[in-house]
Amino acid sequence: MQPYQLSLTEAAAAIRSRELSPVELTDSVLERVDAVEGALNAFACVTPDLARKAAADAEQRIVEGAYRGPLDGLPLGVKDLLETAGVPTTSSSQVRASFVPDTDAEMVARLLSAGMVMIGKTHTHEFAYGATTPTTRNPWDVDRVPGGSSGGSGAAVAAGECLVGLGSDTGGSIRIPAAVCGTVGLKPTYGRISRRGVASLSWSLDHVGPLTRDVVDCAHVLAATAGFDRADPASVDVPVPDYVADLAAAADRGVRGLRVGVPSNFYFEHVQPEVEASVRAAIAVLEGLGATLVEVTIPYADQIKAVSWGMLGPEAASYHQKAMRETPELYTAEVRVALEAGELVLATDYINATRVRTLMQQAWRQMYEGIDVLVAPSVPVVAPRADQEAITWADGFSERPTDCLTRLSGPANITGLPALSVPVAPVDGLPVGMQIIGRPFAEGTVLGVGAALETATDWIGALAPL
Repeated sequence: MQPYQLSLTEAAAAIRSRELSPVELTDSVLERVDAVEGALNAFACVTPDLARKAAADAEQRIVEGAYRGPLDGLPLGVKDLLETAGVPTTSSSQVRASFVPDTDAEMVARLLSAGMVMIGKTHTHEFAYGATTPTTRNPWDVDRVPGGSSGGSGAAVAAGECLVGLGSDTGGSIRIPAAVCGTVGLKPTYGRISRRGVASLSWSLDHVGPLTRDVVDCAHVLAATAGFDRADPASVDVPVPDYVADLAAAADRGVRGLRVGVPSNFYFEHVQPEVEASVRAAIAVLEGLGATLVEVTIPYADQIKAVSWGMLGPEAASYHQKAMRETPELYTAEVRVALEAGELVLATDYINATRVRTLMQQAWRQMYEGIDVLVAPSVPVVAPRADQEAITWADGFSERPTDCLTRLSGPANITGLPALSVPVAPVDGLPVGMQIIGRPFAEGTVLGVGAALETATDWIGALAPL
């Protein structure tokens, strides 16, 4: 096994025992990047010199007995939406082609402080406004998309180009690439991780979080990044548990007695039969482990899409208004049209969307009185082909790939609830994801459910055989 093939937890153990040095690990990852980037194009830019220096610094710390913990010396890919001091942060757009920040985004700063080694900046769908990431391909099948908007991070983690990828999630942009690239992806509770230094798509719906090889790795990254940041208006000052220790303590208990909500509407509508079968097989595993299945009805299901786009569209248009007036030609046609459409949403429609969102949040709170988590497909399909313009269902309903891929992930953004996507049984060699949605700030619970699946199956943790 090559060092780049190790999970975060495995690599951390090898570094701590001095069986592996951060320099050896970083060199292995950079060699992997050189080998596969021609096929994937997961990175907007690679920073080998910075990476090797950071790895050498980590190695020196460890020799001197100043080991910083389980993230020290481990390779990191940063979505190009998150600012990085001295390194271009383009949001995969010509609009910001020359933007080089002076400071790191708060999430990046916390991970670098923990000793992580930045390999480079991963591609995003331009300004995170889409779910396919056209610049990048899927490592399980390079004729297919890696999802988005954090498609570069999803592809990079799945291909072994980094051990952790950072993403943002406004309508599913962490969970979608996690699902179609076969990684774990966590959208934490709204306000759990600071968004300071991250280009916004929709202030009301934006979240940031990690993509990792497995669930324990995800817990390590969450532990290092969660916490209050006064400089982020959305940040919430609530205690941060020891996610890693709690996960270990819950291993024996597993999911026995946990009430798992299984939706009777919305989440299994217009879903590939093979994807549905894979997700239901994972639900059956949870039941076999002692969970109690509870059928639930998703409230306001018919309003979910209208609320999501009714908020996202005008908020994105507001954020980009100045640049759209000055340099509209620098945007891709797809994103420019979406931003122009956002300016046409009436203020009354936007207000009505926010009012219905409040009703949805109240209704979901009532739904969770009878369940601990909700489980459902992360996306309705396996990764679409890169040249696919529409997905058409048996009843004639047709939708764009971005609309299809975001359809099932939007509710967790509207409600702000934590949602974890984990791989379940693949379909014809292509990854499938199941999302586990919990109560506010109950990331530990959703991680525990994911860890139980990880222990009971062999679906989670595989690298793409690129």
